[in-house]
Amino acid sequence: MSDLTVDMSRIEAAHLMGLVGQFLDVLDASPPGDSTDPAVHRLTPDAYPEDGDASADFRSMTQADLLDRRRGDARVVLAGLTNAGADPDALTEDNSLDIVSLRLTVDDLASWLRALAALRLVLAERLGITTEDDHDDEDPRFAIYDWLGYRLDALVREVDSREG
Repeated sequence: MSDLTVDMSRIEAAHLMGLVGQFLDVLDASPPGDSTDPAVHRLTPDAYPEDGDASADFRSMTQADLLDRRRGDARVVLAGLTNAGADPDALTEDNSLDIVSLRLTVDDLASWLRALAALRLVLAERLGITTEDDHDDEDPRFAIYDWLGYRLDALVREVDSREG
């Protein structure tokens, strides 16, 4: 598969940079082996839900590596946004709807998919979303959750169209 180009407005890119930065803050605030933050716990699910001891052992052996990979994925997203010229400090009312084009390699794309999915999981945990019934259309925070889903869906559809 060849490189992929993703277009988004400057304001979307700026908000995504902010969200990914906050995601990195959540990860960095979680020391290795600490799963007391429910959002971090959701990023490192139980491998053996029927066996708490086995799950705890598995988590203690894998959590640090998994969270390091998530940090790396988030940094790839930030680098892609930065390379495309998405600078939140340069955002103005006049240029907020200008389009930035992101060029993603296959490796970048995998990082983007994992990072956006992980970020969406963190938001779901913070918003208390466990089922579709938990969605509140009147709460603007859910719009961010939905927008991440839209971006994820668009990336997956693009990959499918190229493979299929």
